[in-house]
Amino acid sequence: MAGGAREVLTLQLGHFAGFVGAHWWNQQDAALCATTDAREPPGELCPDVLYRAGRTAHGQETYTPRLILMDLKGSLSSLKQEGGLYGDRQLDAAIAWQGKLTTHKEELYPPNPYLQDLLSAEGVLSSDGIWRVKPIPNGKGPPPLPAAIAPKPLIPTESSIRVWSDFLRVHLHPRSICMIQKYNHDGEAGRLEAFGQGESVLKEPRYLEELEDRLHFYMEECDYLQGFQILCDLHNGFSGVGAKATELLQDEYSGRGIITWGLLPGPYSLGEPQKNIYRLLNTAFGLVHMSAHSSLVCPLSLGGSLGLRPEPPVTFPHLHYDATLPFHCAAILATALDTVTVPYRLRSSPVSMVHLADMLNSSGKKVATAAATIPFPLVPGQSLPDALVQLGGATAWTPLSACGDPSGTRFAQSVVLRGLDKACHTSRLAPGTRLPSPLHACDTGEDVLAQYLQQQQPGVRSSTHLLLAPCKVVPPYPCLFSPSLSRHGSPFCPPTAVESIPVLGALCSSSTSGRALGDLARELGKLDVRRWASFMDAGVEQGDVEEALQELGSLAQCYQGGDGLAD
Repeated sequence: MAGGAREVLTLQLGHFAGFVGAHWWNQQDAALCATTDAREPPGELCPDVLYRAGRTAHGQETYTPRLILMDLKGSLSSLKQEGGLYGDRQLDAAIAWQGKLTTHKEELYPPNPYLQDLLSAEGVLSSDGIWRVKPIPNGKGPPPLPAAIAPKPLIPTESSIRVWSDFLRVHLHPRSICMIQKYNHDGEAGRLEAFGQGESVLKEPRYLEELEDRLHFYMEECDYLQGFQILCDLHNGFSGVGAKATELLQDEYSGRGIITWGLLPGPYSLGEPQKNIYRLLNTAFGLVHMSAHSSLVCPLSLGGSLGLRPEPPVTFPHLHYDATLPFHCAAILATALDTVTVPYRLRSSPVSMVHLADMLNSSGKKVATAAATIPFPLVPGQSLPDALVQLGGATAWTPLSACGDPSGTRFAQSVVLRGLDKACHTSRLAPGTRLPSPLHACDTGEDVLAQYLQQQQPGVRSSTHLLLAPCKVVPPYPCLFSPSLSRHGSPFCPPTAVESIPVLGALCSSSTSGRALGDLARELGKLDVRRWASFMDAGVEQGDVEEALQELGSLAQCYQGGDGLAD
């Protein structure tokens, strides 16, 4: 049991969602490693919101993500579907069955060398054959291995990462992974490409019952489930899976928050017309259906556009990444996600998922955008007021929702700044010194951030949170950082391995969403869907396309009345 925490159940739907999720859980795991001493005060974030405590058949305590994950056949590599903590499901079945037994084995993928090294580094398998897992925060669970005998872990290379399970360092519960065996992850045939295919998956009793069984398992052990966060591929058939999953959650668990993150990988090529048309259609249908059944939907992508015309990927002053690698793109999006979800994961005075969504979705504005500064550039010797004055306005944010130019009217925003030492929160100027800006007169870091936002967007409804805890970026997080960053992410320092970074992140309700939705509707309206019979054959009719067009237009109209960009 989570013991008073406002629990969240996470759903990951799709392979790119798996990449983002693997980085997300690795970052949570790295944060747990920093808070295992019972003598230390509890951290600002409550891990029980995302994790569940359990016990194996051997009596070993475990601490695993409260997670349901759906992906396709061939996406697990060497990872077992039932995980490694609770025994082998096939072996248990063999012991229970007393009759003749014939075993047929598929050829196994070799484990990623990074994960093999990780197991020995963490001492997961003890000499008596029982898994010894990481201690539960604040003194629960077995003691960790002494640092002196723990070998240094390998850093995975991009060439060694084929699927998300190649770098997931977190043990999963046997009820977490749900494989869709009728579609293949690899190859050209049997792919889950269209929205209608995804919808049909959760219309089949086999998969629907499997999802409902997992939902009931996690729900029954929660004291106060505040809601569901859904990481869902938006560009492929998993948009249809997400549409049916959010519909199920809204019907079965009304009153709970449902925040959906629609994930899109990096840039795409004009040389693949069918793939691009499917991407447009899946994105349009996914946004329409998931916004209808979610409290809030936020697209997440490093691309520049949701439409057919490719736009260059976004850039960061202190990051050097390859936009064609899911391993890189997912790491950056997971870092933003780890920051903007802070409000409903706080140990003290959390903002519930429902309240966070209500602040941003007024008047039907169900589609939000995300933006971030990764890392937040606080130069050694600077204070937070100095850094914010230097950053300026809209250029301080890198847009992360593929909705184009972020300039426009903001209606509401939730802003989180994390990872700055408390001594840097306010001005360090000597008494009597002329103040460079009103920010330098503020008494607390919270006041500095609130004043900055008020200056940049007067009249916008803002919720702000300032945390000391940085975002962890230890291996297997890729090496994306400028050589001038310090160990803790400060710029203009001698080269060193970066372990944590300060991040400024925001969720926004703005006219940018309305403009992007309107553009998406116009592109869909120009499309002759009869030319793409294979998409329609998957279960979508002409009337469904017309209805999606109307719904996109209605969503876009919700953002009118600001600067007129969403007409």
